[in-house]
Amino acid sequence: MLKLQGRVMTAALAFPEGPVVLPDGSVLVVEIGAGRLTRVLPSGERGVIASVGGGPNGAALGPDGHCYVCNNGGFKWRTDDGFTRPIGEAADYNGGSIQRVNLATGEVRTLYTRCDGNPLHGPNDIVFDAQGGFWFTDFGKKLADRMMLGAVYYARTDGTFIRRAAFPFLTPNGIGLSPDGKTLYVAETETSRLWSYPVVAPGELALQPFPSPNGGRLVHGLPGYQRFDSLAVEEGGNICVATLVRGGISVFSPGGDLLEFHEAPEGYCTNICFGGPDMRTAYI
Repeated sequence: MLKLQGRVMTAALAFPEGPVVLPDGSVLVVEIGAGRLTRVLPSGERGVIASVGGGPNGAALGPDGHCYVCNNGGFKWRTDDGFTRPIGEAADYNGGSIQRVNLATGEVRTLYTRCDGNPLHGPNDIVFDAQGGFWFTDFGKKLADRMMLGAVYYARTDGTFIRRAAFPFLTPNGIGLSPDGKTLYVAETETSRLWSYPVVAPGELALQPFPSPNGGRLVHGLPGYQRFDSLAVEEGGNICVATLVRGGISVFSPGGDLLEFHEAPEGYCTNICFGGPDMRTAYI
């Protein structure tokens, strides 16, 4: 086990997620608890790019230079021992969505709220492919007495095409592509399982038959009570999964070996991305 070494870039954010490193060295983050997209400068100074409402949960920079946001629709929050955490849907929850934010103007456009007539419940994490489309997870939704199942979707940036590619999942969260774009990885939160899928074509996955619960191949499942959040894939192909409860970054090989665990100072390690001139700097 390794200790995460680094520095605090900024603090006092309202449950940050979805870091995206920009060419100038600044970092975009969504603040789920505040419903906004924020830019953090290398100095630590920050400014609001856009108020998107609901619960922005994940983000990625599109090929057009706009930021694409997975919005879960908003959470209800609870604070215990200084930690604030989501415990259910917000009182004004009205469904999830995929949004596009113009970074220059702050304009917010909603691209998708439904797929084939079915509402999106809690879009969570997003990754673009080489064709300019994007894969995203829909976490589902936790209610007081039941849980809605989640799915993986594929969509285009112009708002004209969305397709459900894999279903059902129990809380799908992190999503990423292998360096060659031929494998899609999906992390499930409550099961602490990492799944993989061969990518057949944009929006199409090769699915395994039963008993796979969602058509995926199990890459790894951690023992004990741990939970997976978002992920990033290294240039060499290893998959780095932000891990909750036992807070830190779990690093897996494509073959399924747990290679490293980098322990964080607390249990809410939600996301990781890479940046810098050589892409060797991790932002968590």
